[in-house]
Amino acid sequence: MKAMRLHAVNDFRLDEIEKPVPRGEEILVKIGACGICGSDIPRVFELGTRVYPVALGHEFSGTVVEVGDEKNRDLIGKRAAVFPLIPCRQCPPCKIGSYCQCENYDYLGSRSNGGFAEYCLVPSRWHLVFSENPDVDLEELCMVEPICVAQHAIRRGDLHAGENIVILGAGPIGILTARWARIFGAGQVILTDIDEVKAEFARERGFTVINSMKEDCVARIHEMTGGRGADVVIEGTGTSSGINTAIECVRVGGRVVMLGNPHKDTTIALNNHSLLLRKELVLSGVWNSYYEEFPINEWKYTVHMLDTGRLQAADLITHRSGLDDLGHLFEQIHSREITICKAVYSARLDEK
Repeated sequence: MKAMRLHAVNDFRLDEIEKPVPRGEEILVKIGACGICGSDIPRVFELGTRVYPVALGHEFSGTVVEVGDEKNRDLIGKRAAVFPLIPCRQCPPCKIGSYCQCENYDYLGSRSNGGFAEYCLVPSRWHLVFSENPDVDLEELCMVEPICVAQHAIRRGDLHAGENIVILGAGPIGILTARWARIFGAGQVILTDIDEVKAEFARERGFTVINSMKEDCVARIHEMTGGRGADVVIEGTGTSSGINTAIECVRVGGRVVMLGNPHKDTTIALNNHSLLLRKELVLSGVWNSYYEEFPINEWKYTVHMLDTGRLQAADLITHRSGLDDLGHLFEQIHSREITICKAVYSARLDEK
């Protein structure tokens, strides 16, 4: 089979490797689509991975084609999103269902082979969340992972119906977070970004977006909320300006959710550190999503929302490629030759 594997930093290439054979609980999935995560770009060009070579891609969906145990034969032909984390199930976080905080985890797409390939070996059926609606495309189903991250951010912010929310960053996670905010009953939903192309893309999808390079973001938010400030701010940029803006535009006693991965030398200004204390703000971190059944499996809820048509994500896909062109697409994104919302590897392009 074909697989796009990282052999070293800046050595990302298409390989011909043996198709894996499932044994025991293992499930072989034929990849339908795999999204390019924002973390995949620095992984290829700057940071590398812990093991080499490895097929990247952790945002993926596909169809079960082989099983290691006959008891799972009923799964063959079913379409699913794949939960890529492989928790140890033994550490304290795992024992309370906080698998994304596992202290000794494996991960499909960075530590083990993932979805930028024709097939992926999944450890067990536990990792599969099946779609029951044949009209939900595998490209949309591959976006379940980032959709769950967005949903988890809303839950961490404890958003209540009628509250105003500001989301800093109008990329795919920002737009998905805004869509969840509406589902959760938010009053005003306001996004911000510094890129007018991204801002306009979000406006075309019905959202209010402030370009913080053109307007005083904090003043505009206070004006829009009648001087109150936002009840909840989702900080999705990981930048110093984003964190400081979040503190300045949230109301007294409000909640700030830290979603964006930090940039180098991210700092909070002294006066905003004081403001954080004086406002008695609640800060919450976000790390991926929640996969245990209680209180709610965010992955199963996301797939249900896609299946029932109450949530859409396919319209955020702006760029697609097959495996043969995937390396070039990565280079275009890294060099900023193109501006994307969501880019995906689509297996259907390899079939043409």
